[in-house]
Amino acid sequence: MSLYRHFRLLHCTLICVTLLFSSTVVLAKSRRPNIVLILTDDLDFAIGGMIPLNKLKKLIGDAGISFTNAFVASPLCCPSRASILTGKYPHNHHVINNTLEGNCSSRAWQKTQEPTAFPALLQKYAGYQTFFAGKYLNEYGTAEAGGVEHVPPGWDYWFALEKNSKYYNYTLSVNGRPQKHGNNYSEDYLTDVLANASLEFLQYKSNYRPFFMMISTPAPHSPWTAAPQYESSFPNVKAPRDPNFNVHGKDKHWLIRQAKTPMTNSSLQFLDEAFRKRWQTLLSVDDLVEKVVKKLEMHGDLSSTYIIFTSDNGYHTGQFSLPVDKRQLYEFDIRVPLLVRGPNIKPNQTCQILVANVDLGPTILDIAGYSVNQTQMDGMSFLPLLNGQGQNITWRTDILVEYEGEGSNVSDPACPLLGPGVSECFPDCVCEDSYNNTYACVRTLSPSANLQYCEFDDNEVFVEVYNLTADPFELTNIAKSIDQEVLEKMNHRLMMLQSCSGASCRTPGVYDSGYKFDPRLMFSSHGPRISRLRQTLK
Repeated sequence: MSLYRHFRLLHCTLICVTLLFSSTVVLAKSRRPNIVLILTDDLDFAIGGMIPLNKLKKLIGDAGISFTNAFVASPLCCPSRASILTGKYPHNHHVINNTLEGNCSSRAWQKTQEPTAFPALLQKYAGYQTFFAGKYLNEYGTAEAGGVEHVPPGWDYWFALEKNSKYYNYTLSVNGRPQKHGNNYSEDYLTDVLANASLEFLQYKSNYRPFFMMISTPAPHSPWTAAPQYESSFPNVKAPRDPNFNVHGKDKHWLIRQAKTPMTNSSLQFLDEAFRKRWQTLLSVDDLVEKVVKKLEMHGDLSSTYIIFTSDNGYHTGQFSLPVDKRQLYEFDIRVPLLVRGPNIKPNQTCQILVANVDLGPTILDIAGYSVNQTQMDGMSFLPLLNGQGQNITWRTDILVEYEGEGSNVSDPACPLLGPGVSECFPDCVCEDSYNNTYACVRTLSPSANLQYCEFDDNEVFVEVYNLTADPFELTNIAKSIDQEVLEKMNHRLMMLQSCSGASCRTPGVYDSGYKFDPRLMFSSHGPRISRLRQTLK
């Protein structure tokens, strides 16, 4: 069945259901704003990922507000997406990596987290009609997790990609039924398919209820397949040669120290080509944004619709001599774009306040009139920041970043000298991840401090600290030179955040006036509280 016929059938059903509502309820719901969330895959903020997106910047950024300090709770697809959907840090939603064993779209996830994810609350308590198109979670659609027949609660219209990002030759779950796609550009290029499905939803949705749309593009994730008309774009573009490009991370944790500097010519050529191809795939995302905005405007919905644009994590291409990936604690991997336009948002604004992807769910629910205090979410609603009421609220000065490294207990045959546990290795034995690339960080931003404080669950119990004001490229680890009292307070704050849940995740940080430091709560051992993430899955 075509997407068009699905929409027509569901549209007729929705009209019949809607007519059963009393006129009072219908009018109340219709006054709530519509919400569109556009989520990209691996789009960085720090190394120029926004440069190709000129239409997006004009239609959303110039028309609204751009957040310059937006971060993710974990720099990997599935844990980050789980944080977006649940409003929780990884230690509370228990998704630690991109595998079923790591709780990515597992039965346990479906049972414990999906029923209280924000889309389910939007549909059940706020009366929204809901639409999803694109990549959901990396292991979605696997047979062990119910296959593509599984449609998470909360979605009226469901067009989800089976497993990880692709551009051709994939399967969609269309309201629980498989729809296979080939490699014909006009029919199958996934970014365009998502755009067309979104436009059809906007064409045939009910006009009596507010709507929420989530469009999750494959771009700019690998395999970096551009649309034919964009394959020759940016012919001379290379990855930026910032101060942290192709330099040795001599004072960083062992996984960074093992990277070879200078990088081989083959690695440099590979990462430059990857950087260019990523930009090429983003041009279709730019087209998608333009089509959606124009359709909203044509239907008279634009002025009553919030449009949010962001990414699940950042990316690196050559920073500290790591070829291409994410999964690290540094700005290029944890910092993401966040642009919002909508009712009562003044145009051409820039906001430097610290926000995180755990705040997206609370914000969307707040827009719909549902308070985060009615949930177990860890994040905060930044709706007051959008509406110019930021001076009336107390905002936190820090967030938590967590990552649980992936790797097996056997050595990579191509890189035996590195020992067991490494993964994501390149031909020249530069590995992007390992089982003990497991860390937790407090990212702090206040008028008096711009810090990244991180602890590793490894044999070294390694600590990294960066002063981003003096050292924006995180070249110098100041853990051994910073004041001991600051270290103790940051360690204490990290422990508190790693054990927080709900409202306790929003308590004052080290650089808030309300922060209380009790040295009696200090732990003598660092490792167990980090590895607790994995213990919750056993």
